[in-house]
Amino acid sequence: MSNFSKGKHAKFISDRSGMAFPYSEMVREWNGSRVHVSEFEPKQPQLEPRAHGADPEGLQNAKPDRKEFPTQEFLPDNPFVTASNTTLKILFPDGDLSVNDHIRFQNVKNPVGGLAITTLQLSTTLNGAINASVTSIDLTDATQFPSSGFIMIEKVDATSGLFVNEVIQYTGKSTNQLTGCTRGTSAPFRGVSPAKTTATTHADDAKVFGSFKVASLNTRTVTNPGQPATLTKFDGVNVTLTNAASSTETGGGFQCTIGPINDRG
Repeated sequence: MSNFSKGKHAKFISDRSGMAFPYSEMVREWNGSRVHVSEFEPKQPQLEPRAHGADPEGLQNAKPDRKEFPTQEFLPDNPFVTASNTTLKILFPDGDLSVNDHIRFQNVKNPVGGLAITTLQLSTTLNGAINASVTSIDLTDATQFPSSGFIMIEKVDATSGLFVNEVIQYTGKSTNQLTGCTRGTSAPFRGVSPAKTTATTHADDAKVFGSFKVASLNTRTVTNPGQPATLTKFDGVNVTLTNAASSTETGGGFQCTIGPINDRG
C-alpha cells in the first residue's frame, strides 16, 4: 500500500467555518473536528474537572493536645493593697481567676501594711513525720494559715529526683495543728481542679506551703469602640487574712508571682 500524499497543493474544508484552507494548515480538535489552525479551540478545562477525594481529617505524626499544669505568673509592680483590715487586695489585670480559687504568692520582695513577707508567702515545716493516712497534721507554725483550706507538702522522689508533692485539704485549725485533712487531693485554680496528687509519707521538717482562697473579684468598666458600649475587665482579687493589716499601703515589690498552690506537679 502506498503512502498518502503530502497535500502540498490541496485544500480542505473546515468543519467549523466551511471555508477552504491549505491542507497543510489543518489541525484536529479534541472532539475530532478538522479545522484551520486559526480556528483551533482547545478543550475547555471545565469539561474535565479533576477528581477530588474526601477532605483529610487527620494529621500525619500528630500528637495529642496536652493540658499543662498551671504555673506561677508575674504580678504587676507592688500588687498588694492593704486597708487596715483583714482584706488583702491583689492587683492582677486580666488574671481571669474565679471565686473560691486557691492561690499562692511567691517572690514577694517587701512587707506591706504591716504584713511580713512570711504572712503573704505562707510557708512552714512539718512538726514530725507523717504517714499517708493521718488526718491531723502538726506544723511548726500555723499562725498565719487560714482556719481551713489547702496546703502543699513538698517532696522529691529519691529515685527520679522529680517533685511528688502532695496537696491536702483541711477543714479546721487548732493552734499549729490542721484537722479534718483529706489526703492526696488538689486545689482549684481558675475554676478547675488539676489532677489529684497522691497521698504519701513525709519526713519531719518537710516544707509546707499554704494558700489563700479568693473571696471576691475586682473589675473595672472600660469603653468599647464597638458593641456593647462598655466592657467589664478583670482587675484582681481579694483574699481574707488571718490577722488584719496595721495600715493602708500599696507594696510588695516587683516581679512578685501568683499561681496555684502546687506548681510542680
